[in-house]
Amino acid sequence: MDTHGKKIILASNSPRRRELLAALDIDFTIDTLTSFVETYPQDTPHEKVPELMSRGKSLGFHRPLDADEILVTSDTMVLCGKEILGKPSDRPDAVRMLKLLSGREHQVITAVTIRDFKREKTFSVTSNVFFKQLSDEEIDYYIDTYKPFDKAGAYGIQEWIGYIGITGIEGSFYNVMGFPTQRFHDELLDFIK
Repeated sequence: MDTHGKKIILASNSPRRRELLAALDIDFTIDTLTSFVETYPQDTPHEKVPELMSRGKSLGFHRPLDADEILVTSDTMVLCGKEILGKPSDRPDAVRMLKLLSGREHQVITAVTIRDFKREKTFSVTSNVFFKQLSDEEIDYYIDTYKPFDKAGAYGIQEWIGYIGITGIEGSFYNVMGFPTQRFHDELLDFIK
């Protein structure tokens, strides 16, 4: 993809975001230094939390951007009912999350911020995900084998649990993986015009 001479910086430790951005044939570097602390006011509407986090990561970047640089930050949230499911703190928390998701629909919301030295744009994409009723054995096997402790909602759709447990998706599959590739591609093209 032609970025018109702009240097793209991805400020993310997520291997999935790196993989998905690379799949768009965009040359980029990684720089994750930020002063941002991931907290938000408790009265923030759930669907707005990823945008606040993504924008905060961008504005907390450790240095001013050069005129030829574009910074990309992102945040993904799993929302089941009224509960935000972040990364599980330990194995029992992962079990709790997967039991909560079992047999239900939930939302995955990913926000992305694109910023250069003079302007910024933040957008979010929502996908609906449907899980079958998971057995205790399936949950235990998945957690013990795949150790999903770095994933919001304690699962990766591209892993075993996605193959055997997800009965449907409304919206972007890649958004559920952690980066809405199609929307980002279009937004980035528009940003660098």
